[in-house]
Amino acid sequence: MKRRTLLRALACAPWLLPAARGAWAKAGDPGQPGLVTAFGRLPPPASIRRVFAAGAPASVLTAVLAPQALLGWPWRLSAEALGALPAPLRDLPLLGRLAGRGSTVSVETLLTLKPDLILDVGTIDATYASTAQRVAEQTGIPYALVDGRLLDSPRQLREVGGLLGVPARAETLATYAERTLALAARQRSAAAAGRRPGVYYARGPEGLETGLDGSINMETVEVAGGRNVAAEAGRGGVVRVSLEQVLGWAPEVILTQDAGFAERVMSDPLWRAVPAVRAGRVLCAPAVPFGWLDVPPSVNRLIGVRWLLAHLHGVGRAELERAGAEFYRLFYGTDFPGWAESGKRAGRTK
Repeated sequence: MKRRTLLRALACAPWLLPAARGAWAKAGDPGQPGLVTAFGRLPPPASIRRVFAAGAPASVLTAVLAPQALLGWPWRLSAEALGALPAPLRDLPLLGRLAGRGSTVSVETLLTLKPDLILDVGTIDATYASTAQRVAEQTGIPYALVDGRLLDSPRQLREVGGLLGVPARAETLATYAERTLALAARQRSAAAAGRRPGVYYARGPEGLETGLDGSINMETVEVAGGRNVAAEAGRGGVVRVSLEQVLGWAPEVILTQDAGFAERVMSDPLWRAVPAVRAGRVLCAPAVPFGWLDVPPSVNRLIGVRWLLAHLHGVGRAELERAGAEFYRLFYGTDFPGWAESGKRAGRTK
């Protein structure tokens, strides 16, 4: 079921309390459904002090909007990532996740934590909706699902910022998001008259995991005007592929967030047959504190759009350092750590 169709169905579902149905649609664009679908009665924004992030994308969105409300991290952050965050976020505990399959958090743990709200952000499908309904019914804690597509970042920030009682901060971040996406839209329009570079996103230490057409993990590439070569293999999420498939796709650019792979691939004789490797076009994106391409696929990707525009099309290349500093200051409240710390990997692409 497509996300928009599912959201409309959820908005009419009999087990949603009347106060929750469409409560935040008014924050979106005229004629469009809201991005937030609530299970249970949403508390007033001023009373939301404790937020449990069901998954990694929700934790990033909460951290940039209302860091004081985030109870903990759904996944283990590296020491390097924690070191790039301000103290309140750096000191948060690892709590585990609810989102998707393989939840690591029990109902008893949730009740002990006493959150005012459970927040989940990402691709909304029947699995996520079923989890939200079940947890809200079992615990009595309101559960909000947010459609997490990259192009909807300004609306995500405004709607969730309103939900968490920080509309002024949300507006500042949403304005940055709009500027970034408008820059990308102009480049996509220009590229439509020409040819988009073929890009392979190599995930994992071996580089043989990637996203298919429609994968949320490939949105940064597509928004920045790259052509996902793995789209030829069909639609879906993240999949394992073979080196033979990569060779057949003949990408002009290889992207990765794994520094080890970025180093190894340049001297690997098997990968030398790939055009991108022969041309030295292996770009490793920064990933501290969060990935610029995905991991997780949340608003952290906005700076990745700027980075890709610079390296795929030469757009804003001279201003990239300044763009990084602005993003880190606005979204994380920290100084940009510089290319060496945020991923040396950027060193070879600068």
